[in-house]
Amino acid sequence: MADPFDSALDLLRRLNPKHTANHLNNLITLAPDLAEDLLSSVDQPLTVKRCKQSGRDYLLCDYNRDGDSYRSPWSNQFDPPLDEGGAGGVGAGGSEGAGEGAIPGERVRKMEIKANEAFDIYRELYYEGGVSSVYFWNLDDGFAGVVLLKKSAPQGGSSQGVWDSIHVFEASERGRTTNYRLTSTVILSLSSANNTLGEMDLSGNMTRQIEQDLPVDTDESHIANIGRLVEDMELKMRNLLQEVYFGKAKDVVGDLRTIGSLSEGHRDREAHRGIINSMSR
Repeated sequence: MADPFDSALDLLRRLNPKHTANHLNNLITLAPDLAEDLLSSVDQPLTVKRCKQSGRDYLLCDYNRDGDSYRSPWSNQFDPPLDEGGAGGVGAGGSEGAGEGAIPGERVRKMEIKANEAFDIYRELYYEGGVSSVYFWNLDDGFAGVVLLKKSAPQGGSSQGVWDSIHVFEASERGRTTNYRLTSTVILSLSSANNTLGEMDLSGNMTRQIEQDLPVDTDESHIANIGRLVEDMELKMRNLLQEVYFGKAKDVVGDLRTIGSLSEGHRDREAHRGIINSMSR
C-alpha cells in the first residue's frame, strides 16, 4: 500500500494549482487524519486580513495561526482573541515559538518589527502595491521566520493575476556568523479571456532552497542578511518563471497559431533545411 500522505501530495501536484485551497479542503474531508501534515506541507495562496488595532492589512499563514485565530505582525495580537490571557494571547507562563498561541520573545519581536518595516518598503519598491507580512519565532540556537508577499492585479476587466511568495528561513547563530537556510515558494496565477484571443489560464508554483553563512555584528545585520537573501531568491525565481512559464507558453502558442500563410512557412522550412544540408557536406 502506498503511503496516504505521499499519495495526497502526488494528487495535488497533478491538479490545477489555481484551486489548491479547494483541493486541499476536499482531501482533508476524505482523510481527516492527514489534516495537520497537509496544512503544514502544502503552500496555499495567501489570504489578507485587516488588523483591528492598527487598521493595516496582514497576510495569513500556518506560522501565525492558532486554530481559527491569527496573529497580526503590527499589533502582536491574535484575532479572534484566544481563551488564555496575556499579550498576544499567551498565558502568564509565556510561550515562544510558532503557532499554538505563541509570540516571539522580546529580542526576536523587536527584530520582527524592524523586518516588517523593511519589507514594507521592499514591497512598495518592487511590487508598487500589494501586502507584506513577516513573522519570527524563537529557536533553541537562534530564530526562524517567514516573509510573505502578495500582489494581485486590479479587479475587473478580462485579465486577472495573483503573485504569492512565501520565504521560510531558519537562522542558526554561531558567534560572529549565522547560518541561514531559506526555502522559497512562488505561487503564480494568470488568466485572460476575450473574444479575440480566447481563454488562457497559466497557473503553477515553484520552490527553491538555499543555505548560506553570513557575518553578523548586531541584530540589524540579521534583517539586512535576510532581506538580501530574499531579494536575490525572488530575482532568480522571477527570471526562471519568465523562461519556463512564459517562454514555454509563447512557444506553444507560436506552434499553434501563425500570422503567415502555410506556403510561406513551408518555404522557410525548406530554406532552413537547405542551409543545414549545405553545412553538413
